[in-house]
Amino acid sequence: MELHDAWFALIAVLWIGYFFLEGFDFGIGILTKLLARGEAERRVLINTVGPVWDGNEVWLLTAGGATFAAFPVWYATLFSGFYLPLLAILVCLIVRVVAFEYRGKRDDAQWKRNWEHALFWTSLLPAFLWGVAFANIVHGVKIDAEGEYAGTVLDLLNPYALFGGLVTLTLFTFHGAVFAALKTRGDIRDRARTLAGRSGLATAGLALVFLLWTQGSGGNVRSLVALVLTVVALLGALAANQRAREGWAFALSGVTVAGAVAMLFLALYPDVMPSSLNTAWSLTVSNASSSTYTLTVMTWVAAIMTPVVLLYQGWTYWVFRKRIGVEHIPAA
Repeated sequence: MELHDAWFALIAVLWIGYFFLEGFDFGIGILTKLLARGEAERRVLINTVGPVWDGNEVWLLTAGGATFAAFPVWYATLFSGFYLPLLAILVCLIVRVVAFEYRGKRDDAQWKRNWEHALFWTSLLPAFLWGVAFANIVHGVKIDAEGEYAGTVLDLLNPYALFGGLVTLTLFTFHGAVFAALKTRGDIRDRARTLAGRSGLATAGLALVFLLWTQGSGGNVRSLVALVLTVVALLGALAANQRAREGWAFALSGVTVAGAVAMLFLALYPDVMPSSLNTAWSLTVSNASSSTYTLTVMTWVAAIMTPVVLLYQGWTYWVFRKRIGVEHIPAA
């Protein structure tokens, strides 16, 4: 395996990790409106991710940085062509950070409601836009002979991409509901499990259509295996959720997210950004990568630092592993 192939696989793993962790994070933000009843339950939901949400976003920074260093041509074309949707995601993530931190700074009902609205929308929009972005990457966009994006933002709003956005939105909502059922206790736990069942069924229908669409338009044997794994894991998550086995349900919903993202990367390889104008103009792991020396240095740095990050983040989740309920929320 060449170094550029290994780094494509590593970047895929980083995006899988990001969507696995930030997926339920986005879902919790969405559930503050769909699930919570009253101030105390909203605080319960927010507190389930309060100690970990910022650590989850490290995976996005690492994935973006790795793409910039390992595949600079891919990075340049992606961020120039997808400038507006990626800017919208960035603004949402910034406002979302402020919403987490500032919501409790004032004991004022209107202040808190405003930040809760911001938290909801800045969780919902990225959950949708990430699906649109990755669907376009896999489906192919207008890249010219110089490797530059030659389309407009409207070209990114095609039916396949919009459908991909709906899939990630429902999938992250389901993932978040399963996580809420795992991390809470009492009535909110039961309602989270019920909502997970309903959102999971919607996710199953949309995801099956989207994954089959992806497989039919450019899949291969590897992506077909990932598709089957994803569908089986999703059905298993629904069954575990129905039986109130929240641990298994969350693990399997995580496998569902990982399988879906893996399928997209497997269908994409060896391209990193296909051209819909001419396949000869597509960006690939070989023509979009950095030099061998750069990739070698990056490999040594990743080998040293990655275990440290994983150990630290795993320790964080272990420390904050217990369930919480409204009885743990102090009176205002």
